Amino acid sequence: MAEWRNDWCAFASDVLRANLDEEQKAVLRSVQTNPMTVVASGVARGKDYVSACAALCFMYLTPEWDDDGNLIRNTKIAMTAPTARQVENIMTPEVRRLMRNAGILPGRLVANDIRTDYEEWYLTGFKSDNNNTEVWSGFHAANVMFVVTEASGIPEVIYNAIEGNLQGNSRLLLVFNPNITTGYAANAMKSDRFAKFRLDSLNATNVTAKREIIPGQVNYEWVEDKVKHWCNPITKEEYNEGEGDFLFENNLYRPNDLFRVKVRGMFPKVSEDVLIPYEWIEIANKRWQENHPYRPRKSCKLGVDVAGMGRDNSVFCPRYGNYVAQFDVFQSAGKASHMHVAGKALSYRRTDRDIIFIDTIGEGAGVYSRLIEQGIRGVFSVKNSQGAKGLHDITGEYSFANMRAYLYWALRDWLDPKNNFFAMLPPCDQFTEEATETRWKFRSDGKIIIEPKEEIKKRIKRSPDYMDALSETFYPYSFTYKDDAELLQDFL
Repeated sequence: MAEWRNDWCAFASDVLRANLDEEQKAVLRSVQTNPMTVVASGVARGKDYVSACAALCFMYLTPEWDDDGNLIRNTKIAMTAPTARQVENIMTPEVRRLMRNAGILPGRLVANDIRTDYEEWYLTGFKSDNNNTEVWSGFHAANVMFVVTEASGIPEVIYNAIEGNLQGNSRLLLVFNPNITTGYAANAMKSDRFAKFRLDSLNATNVTAKREIIPGQVNYEWVEDKVKHWCNPITKEEYNEGEGDFLFENNLYRPNDLFRVKVRGMFPKVSEDVLIPYEWIEIANKRWQENHPYRPRKSCKLGVDVAGMGRDNSVFCPRYGNYVAQFDVFQSAGKASHMHVAGKALSYRRTDRDIIFIDTIGEGAGVYSRLIEQGIRGVFSVKNSQGAKGLHDITGEYSFANMRAYLYWALRDWLDPKNNFFAMLPPCDQFTEEATETRWKFRSDGKIIIEPKEEIKKRIKRSPDYMDALSETFYPYSFTYKDDAELLQDFL
C-alpha cells in the first residue's frame, strides 16, 4: 500500500489492470500531486477512462484507519456531468469496469455509487443541477475529490459551490472536449491554478501503432480519414506549430477547427472572417440532444439542395421554427430523378402552411418545374445570385451583396446565442465543417458578401450542400410573394 500511495500509476496497473498510455499516466500523476487538474481531449481519447482511474486511486489510497479499524481520515468522491445520461452511460460504466478488473476492492456498486461499510467513505455519481446547488453544501471530508466530465457544459454557479468544498486534501479534475472558448473549463486551461493537459489523438497508442492495442480508443483509420478531409497540406516554410500544424506520415498539415477540437483536443481557432464559430454550432447541437425527440409547433420550411455538377446526393433540411429535425441525404443524380426528388420533397408537407425552397440553379430548376406543373402551392425558387435590396440583418445595420449573402447571414443570426433564437441543430460533421470553413467580408460599398463557393470547395474538397439546404429555409418569400396573406402571416 505504501508503494501504491507513492505511485498511483502502479496501483492503476497492478490492481485496476488499467492500460494507460503515457499521456494518460501524466494526467494520473498530476491528480496524485496537484489539487486542481484540467484535461482537454480529442474524441475517444480515454479522458473518462483516466478520470475513473483517478477517482478509484483516490478512493482506495487516501483513507486512513487506526489500529482498531476506526476510520480516522475519511474519503468522499463526487463524479458529475451536465446530464444524467453522461453519468449513467459514460462515467459509471468506466468505474464498474475497473472495479470488476480488480475483483478484490472493498465496496458495493449501487446505482452510480460505490458504498462501503463506512458511511463517510464512498464514491457517488450524479447529474449536475444548477437549480439545486445545495447538494454540494457540506460535502466535506479529510480527503475530498470532484471529477467533472464534459466540464465545459457545467455552469459557473456549480463550480462556485464545488470550490467551497476544496479544503484539506482535496482534488478537482475537469475533463472535456474543448469545443467552446469561454466558461470555467476553458478558463482553467489558461489559469495557473490548474495543472493543464491535452490528450491528442495523434499520440494515441492505437494510432501510433496502427493497430488496436487499447480497445475502444481512437484508431488509426479514423484519424487518417480526418487528416484527409479536415486538413490542408502545407510546406515546410508554412509550418507553424502555433496554428496546430503537425506532421503525419511524413507530410505536414494544417488543421481546420473540426480537426483541432475532435482530434487534437485544441480549442477552435476562430478568425474574424469565419461566418459561424464552432462553439455556436456546438451549443445548438447540445440543445438538440437535450430536447430530441422534439414535437415542433411551427410549420415546416424545407430547404432542398438538388444534386448536380457531378454530385450523387441531394440534401433535404426541414426546419420547424428553431428546430431542425435532421439532414436527409437522398440518392438523386441525373435528370431522370427530378420526379423522385419532387416526390421526396412533398413527403415533408403535412399542411398548406409547409413550404418548400429549392435552389433552382442547375438541376434544381427541373425539380421546381415538376412541382409547379403539379399545381403545388408554397414552393419557391431560390437563386443565390438574386438581389437583396431592402433586406437587412437582425439589427437592421447590415445589407447584402446578393441573396446568398443574406441567407448565409440569416443562418448566422439564427445560430448566434446572443440573439436568443435557441436554435436546435442535429450534430452533423458535414454541416459543421462547411459552416466553420465559410468566410465573409465587407465589399467596397459596405455590403456583406460571402466568399465564392469555389474557394470553399478548395478547402473542404466538396460543395457546401448542407449549408445551402439549411440557409434556404431563411429565404424571405414574403419579399417576392406578397399576395398570399396566410403564408405571409406564417412567415411573420
